[in-house]
Amino acid sequence: MNRSTSGPPDASELPSDVLDRWRATSLAEVWLRPDDWYHPAVDALVEAFDERRSPHAAAHRLGSARGRAGVGLGETLDDVECLYRATGCEPDPDAIRAVAVGWVRGRDTEPALGGVRDPGTGLPTREYLAERLRETYGGAVGAEDGVPATHCLVVVDVAVDGLAPWDRVARSATVGRALEQIFGEGHPMAALTDGVFAVLARRDTGVPDLAKSTRSVVERNAALMGLGDALRRPTRVWVERLPTTHAAAAQLLAQLAR
Repeated sequence: MNRSTSGPPDASELPSDVLDRWRATSLAEVWLRPDDWYHPAVDALVEAFDERRSPHAAAHRLGSARGRAGVGLGETLDDVECLYRATGCEPDPDAIRAVAVGWVRGRDTEPALGGVRDPGTGLPTREYLAERLRETYGGAVGAEDGVPATHCLVVVDVAVDGLAPWDRVARSATVGRALEQIFGEGHPMAALTDGVFAVLARRDTGVPDLAKSTRSVVERNAALMGLGDALRRPTRVWVERLPTTHAAAAQLLAQLAR
């Protein structure tokens, strides 16, 4: 059955256990900590669907609550997409935008905390990647092959000027999720700056093919989120050769972030 994406479906079309379906789907697929999933804002969003009201205000409230709670934007958006799957509806782009705007405003009400992960992208910071590079160079001391022969950086540049704050954050979260999908565990990666990302990869893992996949997955995910215009087109993805010393590699990260 085709349904409009401009609002919730008729209440008679909804399963009676929407909230339970939503929670079960989210916990199984995207949510990290089951104990902090529930918030009264989820009830408000389900009620908007039940009563065939616009979900935008409730979606904004939920996004704000997630941002204040320290939940990453990627996890927040994935969770709301689980709601739409639980109802059998296509996601409403305006409702997804409302979630993201609410998340940005909710996050901005909390004091900034230092850490190794950027809350917007879910990726580690540049400082973290620099430390992982230090370990990589240290482990290569005395080895037959130096770091430039065994490792490289895959760099992704999606930066464009003039974006609204929520567009920048949503774009960064989308790229962060794409990189995690492609490279998975064991590949240190970081958001170097707004719109520029880097992954430390071994040269024996098919880096050229991974770089090609990165461009297509990033652009596809952005299009699905309605963020195609928020990316540099075409997306720039390239393999960066690492220098011979860690000090030079740290300087390289700083240059890539400019």
